[in-house]
Amino acid sequence: MKTSHTFSILFWINSSRAKNGNAELFVRVTVNGKRTNIGLKRKVPIAHWDSKSKKVSGLGEVPKQINHHIEQVRARIYYVYQELRYRDELITAQLIKAKYNGEDNNSKTLQEILKYHARKIENTLASGTIRNFGITEKYVNRFLTKKLRTSDIYLKQLNYKFIADFETFLIGFYPTGHPKAMSHNTVMKHLQRLRKIITLAYHLEWIEKDPFIRWKPNFEKKQREFLSDNELSNLENYFFPLERLERVRDLFVFSCYTGISYADMVKLTSDNIILGIDESRWIVTTRQKTKTPVKVPLLDKAESILEKYAEHPVTMVSGTLLPVLTNEKINLYLKEIAHAVGIKKNLTFHMARHTFATTVTLSNGVPIETVSKLLGHTKIATTQIYARVLDNKISKDMKILRAKLGSGPKQKN
Repeated sequence: MKTSHTFSILFWINSSRAKNGNAELFVRVTVNGKRTNIGLKRKVPIAHWDSKSKKVSGLGEVPKQINHHIEQVRARIYYVYQELRYRDELITAQLIKAKYNGEDNNSKTLQEILKYHARKIENTLASGTIRNFGITEKYVNRFLTKKLRTSDIYLKQLNYKFIADFETFLIGFYPTGHPKAMSHNTVMKHLQRLRKIITLAYHLEWIEKDPFIRWKPNFEKKQREFLSDNELSNLENYFFPLERLERVRDLFVFSCYTGISYADMVKLTSDNIILGIDESRWIVTTRQKTKTPVKVPLLDKAESILEKYAEHPVTMVSGTLLPVLTNEKINLYLKEIAHAVGIKKNLTFHMARHTFATTVTLSNGVPIETVSKLLGHTKIATTQIYARVLDNKISKDMKILRAKLGSGPKQKN
């Protein structure tokens, strides 16, 4: 049902603020008795303004151009009004002004949603996640500047081609300080983050169609590295003459026997230690990444590391259970440690969590559901990434099977 409105358009000049005989030109839009003014960014000679016809009098090119502009503005405002009326939408003078000035949702830009998203997540996501979104935004801006020769585009201009071109740009981009271009999976992660930002714009109704509707991420499956029993044992028993390397080794081993990530480990205090249901000590914390509660019974090797550093000068000052360093320094020192111990793998602190999942728990028969709980995963599918069947596990399982079947391994002649 169409609603009737009183609607009028009036052009006027602000002669009270005239300079050098020229005054600003305005248009007043009135709907149902409520009005708003729109500055037209044109100067009109007061002496030539006809207050009855609301036009500039006289001959010449200047009056002709101003009068033509007035008619264009009138037609545009009337079109906005008729469009709102046709759609049976709420009509106000302010809304007509916003649409005339291009301030409605149809004129929202990519930079606007990037800024809105950044404000939205600044107090809700982990610092590492916020940093990753910031990196993605930088690549989006590089793409706009280098390939599209612009600093911004309207959201309504986003389409599948934009996504495909951005992907191609990332594939061929060499980050500063890196010896090679981005990996395929890194490109997919940047596109996933951009998708989350654009999906937010879609839910805010800043964009009518989701340009990612037909886009599907395709990650390459990669084996997650971990330390074997032998490598972990060599690392635990190696003597380091330097205290800093010994400390980093102990932090790494602690994570190997608890599955606690670096971000969560640095915050552990005595308040995180409780007496569990089995009368042994447990660590109770909340994962920074997912806000998931985690309860981990302390294994003997993890307990001994806590005892070792109970009265360490750093822990005494910080009040933490362990004398932590920055993540950057830890991963730097782990390279030294790997070289000293003879570990050929790319040793990073996160590999300790992989080692806990694979070597310490799953390969020793701990059910995957339990491992998922210990790791604080919200989906068991995440834990299944670690559930690779190891050769020694296959050997053990087959020995049990042979015993049950009453047959031993065939002997060679």
